[in-house]
Amino acid sequence: MAELYDLIIIGGGPAGITAGIYAARKRLKTMLLTKDFFGQTAKASKIDNFPGFLKISGPDLMKKFKEHLEKFEIEIKEDEIVSKIEKKEKNFLITTEKKKQFLTKTIIAAIGADPRPLEVEGEKEFIGRGVSYCSTCDAAFFENKAVAVIGAGNSGFTAALDLAKYAKRIFIFERNDKIIADEILQEEIKKDPKIEIHLNKEIIKIEGNKKVDSLIYKDLKTNKTYQVPIDGVFIQIGMIPTTGFLKGLVEFNKFDEIKVNPETCETSLPGIFAAGDCNEGPFKQIITAAGEGAKAALSVYSYLMILDKKR
Repeated sequence: MAELYDLIIIGGGPAGITAGIYAARKRLKTMLLTKDFFGQTAKASKIDNFPGFLKISGPDLMKKFKEHLEKFEIEIKEDEIVSKIEKKEKNFLITTEKKKQFLTKTIIAAIGADPRPLEVEGEKEFIGRGVSYCSTCDAAFFENKAVAVIGAGNSGFTAALDLAKYAKRIFIFERNDKIIADEILQEEIKKDPKIEIHLNKEIIKIEGNKKVDSLIYKDLKTNKTYQVPIDGVFIQIGMIPTTGFLKGLVEFNKFDEIKVNPETCETSLPGIFAAGDCNEGPFKQIITAAGEGAKAALSVYSYLMILDKKR
């Protein structure tokens, strides 16, 4: 018979770690399962909007998150990816890709999201050979080269600023007719003469031989197609929640984000809660993810108090 936990948290990002801290403070028997403690936050080269830190790198912030979590009595299992969740009477059975199984009364899914692909010809072919989704990881490989950033949101502008330390020329391409990045990022971009912004441009194809050497795009105003020599393409057009193992258990919106009660973070299936970027909602920020992690853990505690009275 598998050991029974009060709570199992799936995910080691800001939402999952914060949930773990709050659950441990409530003395819940808690386990945290995660592939790693990196996630999207650790890919940011600079964070200046998390209270208490005027400027900190993503990896350094996640290191502090993890160190804080480890001060509490909580079981942590890294290098674990959940593949299946089953309802077992009043509890849940979690199975990982390594075929390990864990039994729990409640679950908090804090599983974040993966980069959204552009889905154009040449994208998959040149991943790791000029196509990247992480400027923090790969910017240094493009010193004195020309690169394109796809997306004019916060992630796209942040990527362009990362690349500006290395690349000789940076093109930001956006399909829409307006910039959606924060004003402070727009101000920084305008200061750098190496960065050009091109709106109303649709990427058609990424070309190359052994590596990327050009990009084909269409001007949506003139309907004309152009080819630009380029050494790298950084795709920054949003994220896709990694929620596959919850299909058939909880409700999702059309973007595959988990529907939750915003007051409690509880999903459509009692006992399963969700926090962070995997949830529906427009604001995908570190601080909102952490806040939802806290809210979810406190909601789990209240839920268990009621559940235990019924048992």
